Amino acid sequence: MQHRTSARVSLTALLGTPVTDAQGHLRGRLKDVAVATGPDAGKVAGLVLKTRTGLCIVPSQDVMETPSGTLELRSSGTLVPLQDQGNYLYLQQDLVDRQIIDIHGRKVVRVNDVDLEWMGQGAAHLLRVAEVDVGLRGAFRRVFKGMLPRASLEGLSRKFRARGIPWQFVNVIEVDPARRVKLRIEHERLAAMHPSDLAEILEDLAPAEREAVFTSLDEEVAAEALEEVDPKLQKSLLEKLDEERIADIVEEMDPGAAADLLAELPEEQSDAILEEMEPEERQEVSELLEFDEDSAAGCMTTDFVYLGLDSTVAHAVQALRTFDGDPESVTEIYLLDEKRVLHGVIPLARLVMAQPEARLSVLTEHRVLSCPADTRQNQLAEIFDKYNLHALPVVDAQGHMVGVVQADHVISFLREKL
Repeated sequence: MQHRTSARVSLTALLGTPVTDAQGHLRGRLKDVAVATGPDAGKVAGLVLKTRTGLCIVPSQDVMETPSGTLELRSSGTLVPLQDQGNYLYLQQDLVDRQIIDIHGRKVVRVNDVDLEWMGQGAAHLLRVAEVDVGLRGAFRRVFKGMLPRASLEGLSRKFRARGIPWQFVNVIEVDPARRVKLRIEHERLAAMHPSDLAEILEDLAPAEREAVFTSLDEEVAAEALEEVDPKLQKSLLEKLDEERIADIVEEMDPGAAADLLAELPEEQSDAILEEMEPEERQEVSELLEFDEDSAAGCMTTDFVYLGLDSTVAHAVQALRTFDGDPESVTEIYLLDEKRVLHGVIPLARLVMAQPEARLSVLTEHRVLSCPADTRQNQLAEIFDKYNLHALPVVDAQGHMVGVVQADHVISFLREKL
């Protein structure tokens, strides 16, 4: 019997296909496709058949496609009752209609179909998963299956632009005893995503998948994503974590964002998280919690780069290299005296153009803007708009610099007002 060297077939088209033995006797119809997980992820381990006696599974290498499109058992093919579902991913049961993360598209998509591929007859695995279909082509196949002949359905479906994700980029494959697919994304790929993209993905996922993704993140990536999501979702993401794990994440957050988060939690839980934090981070966040959240002090960060009045450009570069906060948040460096009184602001762009031995005091802006700690957020918005600021220093009643309000906080405030 001739077998095609390589041919694509959709899961939708394959389901329900008659499976016969070599003599042409019907042995069952295809119910599902079992795919291996772990190191063999993507290899079709077996075909699940619906027979007169119940569900059975047959190894994929014991089944071949006939020229007419039906499936035939090889002489060695044996049907085994499907009693233990094993550590398999069942494409129809576990994947179709599920949400997955498209890493390259940086978004959550729904699986409408799965494209499989028949390989050469001598291959160890005759059938393998090629890609998941997340476009209209797969949706069309499923809606009109049974209404049109298979050939017509396949031909019409190809009028829709293909939108598929190659199987090696799907990265979903862990199935728990409750038969729920958990998303297992490679940490490197998640860490490489912008926190805003990751936050959008978390917002779009169903609760179970959202929990699975968030708990798989390391503390730094989780902290960056947590800063970008809505406060209600922040609380939801932390619900299943213990105080120690939450503390590890909060320590990696911007102090201002951490204080905002803890302020939204019940006081008992917030205190328990603070107790688990390292002393230095605990003190920073605790101090911020004392401020009115609608004030400049309530939305500022205490992570900023500052130097003494006699410092040079070389000193500033070294300070930037050793800065523990988010380097992307730094737009300027501040000159403070020994009492932390603000004397100057140096934009990074000006710093880059200067010689290493240049004094920072020479590079400062002529007019130094700052605001009192009790400045209201609507006043902050007006100041940022009037002077086109990226950041604004915050000073206490004695004129000591205590933090910085950044533009993204003001933008968030304005968006909430819309």
